[in-house]
Amino acid sequence: MSIRDVYIVDAVRTPIGKFGGALSSVRPDDLAAHVVRALVDRAPELDPARIDDVVFGDANGAGEDNRDVARMAVLLAGLPVSVPGVTVNRLCGSGLEAVIQAGRAIALGDASIAIAGGVESMSRAPWVLQKPERAFPAGHQQLHSTTLGWRMTNPRMPAEWTIPLGESAELVARKHGITREQQDAFALASHQKAAEAWDKGLYDGEVVPYDGVDLARDECIRDSTSMEALARLKPSFCADGAVTAGNSSPLNDGAAALLLVDDEGLRATGREPLARIRTSAVTGIEPQLFGLGPVEAVHRALAKAGASFADLTTFELNEAFAAQSLGCLAEWPELDPSLVNPRGGAIAIGHPLGASGARLAGSVAHQLAAAGSGTGLAALCIGVGQGLALVLER
Repeated sequence: MSIRDVYIVDAVRTPIGKFGGALSSVRPDDLAAHVVRALVDRAPELDPARIDDVVFGDANGAGEDNRDVARMAVLLAGLPVSVPGVTVNRLCGSGLEAVIQAGRAIALGDASIAIAGGVESMSRAPWVLQKPERAFPAGHQQLHSTTLGWRMTNPRMPAEWTIPLGESAELVARKHGITREQQDAFALASHQKAAEAWDKGLYDGEVVPYDGVDLARDECIRDSTSMEALARLKPSFCADGAVTAGNSSPLNDGAAALLLVDDEGLRATGREPLARIRTSAVTGIEPQLFGLGPVEAVHRALAKAGASFADLTTFELNEAFAAQSLGCLAEWPELDPSLVNPRGGAIAIGHPLGASGARLAGSVAHQLAAAGSGTGLAALCIGVGQGLALVLER
């Protein structure tokens, strides 16, 4: 059996909304439907009935994104009911996992045309109440927030594995001797690069605003922040720590999607591809050091592609925390850091969990298309200790 080439024809995303912000009134299934519909509208030669599958990542899935949000997006977007949909969960890597799984189906000949993406509304993530172990309990019951992090944790899990994500970032900072000043400088650069990219129109061909919502660009970018302003913020997780709200990714709402095809699908769209999927890799690591998860995943993905850091044109690394990103960079001494997140990262743009991986893959594809040729990487750390990486080329 021959392995087919897999092309990314197009990639779109919503502007990323802040927690309780402009997109907080929009259901996650509607956000997902919006980017699916936008992809179809931008490929007028493609008969939507030819789409073999829609694969979406979603990290929480406890609220309005329940019951297979990918299938809901298909129906709400007005695609033919014959188009199926499946939802996948690899926490922060869910959107990239969707791209990888859809691409794999095309490479193996199980599909010719697919949409892959991700969605998250952290604003609308509900509280959940566990069923009592017996009927009619007399005492109070606990509600658990599904917005972020551990909840209803299995007591058999070692305590060091289930610490808050920010405490994990503190561990990475201590492991690599990363200072508060270095973290704040990394965060400031993220905001500056994102603001500059928007000012230059670099996101104009990628971002599709949601109808009826007054949000034209990513809501968390702080153009006017400074090292002085960031230095005034108190540590969020440890009294003597260095991880703050300013050098961490925020809570966000948003969706992203990519149109993937083989050669036959490419002819059906009548489009030139942005990029081609080359290889991917997933790895595991101690949960309390989850932020370093991408380190080995990136090495493995590059090795499978027969490439090295010297071959890269661009690298989108999800900025869950500045400490986590800097920790990864410290373990890749041969990587030119100027290639990383040239249009800003999640500290500025935002990190809507299930959507972020699709956003990164789409951004790499658009950057390779703008460059005309090259090799790009997208990678994320993943809570509970995993790393995921995807290599694209043009």
